[in-house]
Order: sequence, then C-alpha cells, then structure tokens
Amino acid sequence: MDWTQRSQVTDDVVFFRYVTEGVEKNADEVFVWDLDKTYLDTSIDSLRALMITIMERALNKRNIPGTKTLLQVISRRYADKFGAGRFPIYFITASPPQIEERIAEKFAFDQIRPFGCFYKDNLRNLQPKRFWRLTKQVGYKLQALLQLRLHLQENVRQTFWGDDSESDAIIYNLYSDICSRRKTPAELRALLKYFFVTGEQMDRILQIQAQIPENDPVEKIYINLAVDTDADYYLKFGRRTLPTENTFQVAIDLYQDQRLSLEDVYTVAQDMIYNYNYTPEQLSGSFNDLIRRHILGDSAVEKLLPFLVEKGLLAKDFKPAFAVPKEVTVDGGRVKELEGHFEPWIQQSVDYLHDYR
Repeated sequence: MDWTQRSQVTDDVVFFRYVTEGVEKNADEVFVWDLDKTYLDTSIDSLRALMITIMERALNKRNIPGTKTLLQVISRRYADKFGAGRFPIYFITASPPQIEERIAEKFAFDQIRPFGCFYKDNLRNLQPKRFWRLTKQVGYKLQALLQLRLHLQENVRQTFWGDDSESDAIIYNLYSDICSRRKTPAELRALLKYFFVTGEQMDRILQIQAQIPENDPVEKIYINLAVDTDADYYLKFGRRTLPTENTFQVAIDLYQDQRLSLEDVYTVAQDMIYNYNYTPEQLSGSFNDLIRRHILGDSAVEKLLPFLVEKGLLAKDFKPAFAVPKEVTVDGGRVKELEGHFEPWIQQSVDYLHDYR
C-alpha cells in the first residue's frame, strides 16, 4: 500500500499511527525520541547523506551505542508497571516517509513497538527554490510535536530525546514555551522567523497552539552530544535539559529518577562494552562527569558505586574525583535540585538568539 494511504499528511508533516486514538489518549506518560543521531547513527544534514539514508537497508542501519538496549529496558519497566502491550513512544525524523517501511522493519528487529512516527516530506524540497528547507528542521519538528500534543490527554507528561546536530534543545524548549504560553504571539513569530520557519508553518503552529491545553507537558529533555557541543551551553535552558556524552549517562540519570533499576543500568553498560567497545575507563569518566556537572546526587551514588564496582564496571579503588552533592528537592522520585547554587530547573525566559558555546 502506498505510504500516502497509510499516513496523515499535513503540509510536510507525515504521521504514521500504529495504535488507535483511544490508546493514545489513555497514555499518561509519553516518550518522544528523535531518530537521527539519537536512536540511529544516520544523518540527513546534506543531500548526499539524505540519499544514503533513503537507500540503506533496515538491517544495515546502526544504533547509537546502547540506545536499543536502553529502550528495551525502559519498555520492560513500563510494561511491568502498567501491563501495556505497546510502549508509549513516538519517533520523529526529518527523513522522508518513503523509508517508513524500512524503519518499521528496524523497529521490529530491535523489538520496539512505537505508538507512531513522524516523517518529513523532504523529497518535495529537492528543487532549487526549496533546497534550503532540507536542513531547516525547527518549523517541521515544532509542527509535528504540536500535532502530537493534540492526540494526547490534557495532563500527559512527555520525556524527550534529541541531539545537538539539529537544534533539538531549542525545538523542545520552544515547544514547552508554546504549550505553556510563556511567549506572546508576536514574540513567538519573531523567534520562529529567526529560525527560518516559514509563514505557513508559523500560522499552523499558532493555530494548533489555540487548540491545545495551556500547560507544560515536558518532564525532561535528554540531548545526545553527537557533534561534541560544550555541555555548559545547555545551562541556559535550565537543568531540565540534560546533555549527555553517551547512553550510559542517560541510564544513570534514569536510575536516579527511579525510572530504571541497577540491573537495567548494568544491562545498558554491558551492551556498550561488548557491542560497541566501550571500556571501563570510559564509563568511569562518564560517571565522574555527571558528578562534576552536579547532576548525580549522593543517594544515587551511594547505591550505584558499590554495585558498579561489584560488576566490574568501575575499578575496585574507584573514588569520585569530585565532591558529591546531596539532594535538596525530589519531586515524585525525580531529582530536581542538589546542594549549591545552580541554574533553575526550567528557565522562564530562554535567550534563544545567542549561543554561549
């Protein structure tokens, strides 16, 4: 069957739904995962890269180290808690919908059963006057996320994964601002114009904003440092936005927030060691980095450290290279504040127009 008959197409946003609308509305927690350079090691930031992505077979598509295993353990944890058959996750990609069947085959191979997936109708941009739109993703992704918000219940909580190659931190925080109405329509239009969002996309974004609940559904934002951006740059978004060097750091933070178990963290680490040649020294460095950046608190370290040493992931004489702060604010199991003076959890006014990298 042609992809246009299996999807919902709005402008250049193409949505494939794999569950019923009732199942979507019933989910009180939803995960949103960018596909390229966040889940799969693919690139669509040039015409050549886009064509390679289109032609590549499903089984040849490589995962970012540890992501397949991380999603599997999160999915199992969710199923144990709620008894759900499908995991409430959506993927979003700027790849064209013509490859949807191959991506679906890859999901099946990875034993991931998402609720849906968004694609960008990018092949329509393969003409001289539209080439520039191939790599401009802010308007497309914001529109896709807002369309997704229409599908979900009023008080849903969303956790996002992205990377530093496609402005994902900006997109997810703008989405948060749009949902919570932190920006006036005039301020929002000025920002969107700065990020090359077309007039048609702006109108659609403001139209959808008027239809969604006035609240902030964003629980947390993880940003994979795929192109090695300075982690300190992300402080301007607040501590809710967490840049990570690798999937091991994500698993540790999810453990701290009571979303994964110690064994889950070990499972992810094993995958990275045996399938992606990560070393205990690299994992030690990643562990220390979370302490240095005041992300990992004392309670989590007290449990993680002896466990990781026992499993051989950290050296027997390993000691944190930095003082470990104590937790100050824990909300629903989520650690939101540690001892010391730090950036707020959410910045009420993000300076989107200046990069302090």
